[in-house]
Amino acid sequence: MTAHSPLRADGPLMRWGLPVLFGIAVLTAWELLVHQLEIPAYVLPGPLAIGDALVSGFGSLMGSLWVTLRITLLAFFLALVLGTGFAVLFTESRLAARALYPYAVALQVTPIVAIAPLILIWVGLDNAEAAVTILAVIAAFFPVLANMTAGLRAADQNLIDLFQLYGASRWQIMTGVRLPSALPYLLSAMKISAGLALIGTVVAEFVAGSGTSTGLAWRIIEAGNRLQVARMFAALVLLSSLGIVLFFALSALEHHLLRHWHDSAEKGAK
Repeated sequence: MTAHSPLRADGPLMRWGLPVLFGIAVLTAWELLVHQLEIPAYVLPGPLAIGDALVSGFGSLMGSLWVTLRITLLAFFLALVLGTGFAVLFTESRLAARALYPYAVALQVTPIVAIAPLILIWVGLDNAEAAVTILAVIAAFFPVLANMTAGLRAADQNLIDLFQLYGASRWQIMTGVRLPSALPYLLSAMKISAGLALIGTVVAEFVAGSGTSTGLAWRIIEAGNRLQVARMFAALVLLSSLGIVLFFALSALEHHLLRHWHDSAEKGAK
């Protein structure tokens, strides 16, 4: 095969075509097994039944998808701002890092389902969406904080010394040395944080959701109560698709920002 052959292991046909072919094979086998074994639709519907449920409930499902997307993006943005802000604080002040970082770790390891009832009580039972947003921020916050702190501290000390030699202020060192050095760490953390924001939104809505919350998780609960399993799978397909879109969008942003100066972007493109 030539160096530009699409059939190479890293060629476009293998990179995109192989996963698609594998997915089609799995869906076909799934549909055949459901019919062959006569599995009831309320236990495991086939892909065609799921597709029908997606089409028939498209309006309500897309409305719920928008609610989930809006909360996820808001939580992701807040986690990004808070995580970056605290990372800068921890880098500039070791006293603040020693005082607050353990609490950030404690917040990260505390299960969302354990604190969801408290958050719901504090914000009010009629503000379920606000509670879900807060819980999603908590889920997405720590990866940004940890990676950004590591990135800021990984800045070239020789370059920092050079800036100090020319009388640069701490803010100039932060913006001219530390933040550019931390950018790859931040972009990598964003891909993790966006996924956790989505997961946090869904889990929080399962736990704290009420009639005032109309995201996809609530649609799954509603369909489950009515034994509409195909509709549950349709909502899951939309959730998975949303997560994939977020990941690839942030991967494209990472490649765009790093491709001209960072090795990771060049290696990832090969």
